[in-house]
Amino acid sequence: MPSIKLTFKTLISEKGLLRLSLLFAILFWLALIVSDLFLLFAQINQANAGITQEIPYLFLLLFIIFVFFYFRLRIQKAESINFIDLLWHVFSTGLIVSLVQLAIGLFFYLLSDSKLLQNDLAVNFFYHINIAAIIVFLTSTFVVWKRLILYQKNKRLLLIWQFFEYGLLATLLFNFFQSEFQDWVFIGLLGIFFLFGLILSFNLKWIAYLNFKQKWRSILLLALVLLYLYYFLTNLFNFSEEFNLILDLLPNVFVLSLSAFIFIYALISILVILFNLPTSSVFEQKISEVLNFQRLSQSIQKGDNEDQVYNVLLESSTNAVFSLSAWLEIYEKDRKTRIFKSNITDAKIQQVKKSIQESQIFPYLHKHQSESFQKNLNPNKLTANLNDPDYPSTLVVPLVIQDRQIGLLVLLKDVEDGFNKEMIDIINSFVSQACISIENFELLSEALKNERYKEELKIAMRVQKSLLPQELINDDNFEMFAFYESADEVGGDYYDYFRVNENKTAIIIGDVSGKGTSAAFNMSQMKGVFHSLVQLELDPQSFLTKANSALSFCLEKTSFITAAYYMIDSVEKTVTFSRAGHCPALFYNHEGKSVNYFHNRGLGLGIVRSNNYEKYIDVNQISYKPGDKLFLYTDGIVEAKNPEGEEFGYDRLSDVVSTYGSESPEKIKEKVIESLYSFIDSEGLDDDYTIVIIGFF
Repeated sequence: MPSIKLTFKTLISEKGLLRLSLLFAILFWLALIVSDLFLLFAQINQANAGITQEIPYLFLLLFIIFVFFYFRLRIQKAESINFIDLLWHVFSTGLIVSLVQLAIGLFFYLLSDSKLLQNDLAVNFFYHINIAAIIVFLTSTFVVWKRLILYQKNKRLLLIWQFFEYGLLATLLFNFFQSEFQDWVFIGLLGIFFLFGLILSFNLKWIAYLNFKQKWRSILLLALVLLYLYYFLTNLFNFSEEFNLILDLLPNVFVLSLSAFIFIYALISILVILFNLPTSSVFEQKISEVLNFQRLSQSIQKGDNEDQVYNVLLESSTNAVFSLSAWLEIYEKDRKTRIFKSNITDAKIQQVKKSIQESQIFPYLHKHQSESFQKNLNPNKLTANLNDPDYPSTLVVPLVIQDRQIGLLVLLKDVEDGFNKEMIDIINSFVSQACISIENFELLSEALKNERYKEELKIAMRVQKSLLPQELINDDNFEMFAFYESADEVGGDYYDYFRVNENKTAIIIGDVSGKGTSAAFNMSQMKGVFHSLVQLELDPQSFLTKANSALSFCLEKTSFITAAYYMIDSVEKTVTFSRAGHCPALFYNHEGKSVNYFHNRGLGLGIVRSNNYEKYIDVNQISYKPGDKLFLYTDGIVEAKNPEGEEFGYDRLSDVVSTYGSESPEKIKEKVIESLYSFIDSEGLDDDYTIVIIGFF
């Protein structure tokens, strides 16, 4: 939003400057008229005017500067104007100035015998209207010429132009200085600016971008500019010869230099355009090829499908080499062939195919092969003269994607040797770009599938996070803190809790074998089993036995889940637990400042799928005191490896917990994760990381 406001303010500012420059130009022109007529009136009456001739010169200078500034803002800043529009602007300005001068001339003609034209004040007034009109034309044309010359500018050209432009404006000060060498200086300045104008007039790069019709229009408009200039200068000369002028614009370095420059550039432009007319058709053909190439390049951005790309390729290729007929055959994965044709029947295609195969042309001999076509293609083998009455010559180009030929483009002409090397290069470019577009379609299709897969993973990740408890216990008896991070978008680690009653809380932590979505799916099954059984207030052994029985029907034969189940009794201050093949819990004793692992026996859920499973379960019980900590985790923590392949291990884990065991569960978690990431020295995870810390009060 701020950028939009800034742009709007900028536009308002430019419009304001445009209006101010026009207003000041008008005011200084009026001041020029008043001061000149005042001087003339004083001269006629042989009175002291009280002002010198320099005052009108100053007003003339300011008038020219503000007119120049006005057109510079109006034309130079208009980025959307094309070359013909610029020339049309010069023509329309010259037309208006011509009408003004014709109106004055008609007025003088009708009143030729009138005393009004014998009045110097009236003549000078009309002359000042001529001055304004001619300066407007010269200045606006100068700004247009500047834009044309500086098209595709470089540093050297810009430097020459700046010297020419600022030097030309500086000549407006010439009339303020009078010396015995004034005539020589006048001639010298004219010569210098004539030379610079001649040098600049050969910068005509814009002409190359005109088509045939635009070149003829440009010649007409430029010829009218020359006609305007001749008429205006003749008019100035006639005024200078016939009347007593207080301010004669003819002997002015600025006006004459500017007129000469405009004349030279217009004349040279006309000559260059005339010489370029024969090449216009070639240029337009190249432009057409570029546009067709662009159409193929932008096929995906425009939302085209593969068939549209094939049709664009066929149409573009036919037009580029002036082919009489053509077809495009595309080989499908089921070995079927689709045909796109232009100005040819199916029966004729079959007839021409036989002639092409008889000609031993390269693409047909190697059709459906998986070798590297780009290395083997030879332009001499892409064209052939056929034994066909309608199409004596053909150009056949294969469509290849990653060494896989997907089709053939066949172009036909009604003359022998109808395809030269340049045509072959053009068609190869078109075909290559079309193949890139088709390949991009395939990649885009794969990308869309991957994107859908990513979206599904995001959904799975959100679902998995919803399976984990959103809030943990923090009451007068104990507090919990957990940390979870998966190696992939989704993982198989699981932890949860359930308040069985006011005094007992069940806590489970588990790890599903494998990774990714299958592990996450099995993890969701574990959650369902946990919440179904925990409400029965089972002891740890019964819970694991029933959980194993339930999961045996759900899990694949190759899958299993390690878990540990804890029942905290906040009245008895005890923890009863059993382990189903999960990592041993780590217990921190606050009084003794010691840590111990619970290495009780247990087997993963789903490994033994029979009633014998309870034989592998041990039940243990410990008492806790305020300040003690129970540290639960998954194997991703202890099995994390550094670049040398060394595991983080149980000893490092116990050392960290022992060192920071007296801190809060959150602080312990931070120190364990900090030590772990410092050890593995890597951003990627090999396994899921899960930590659950319980601090007793």
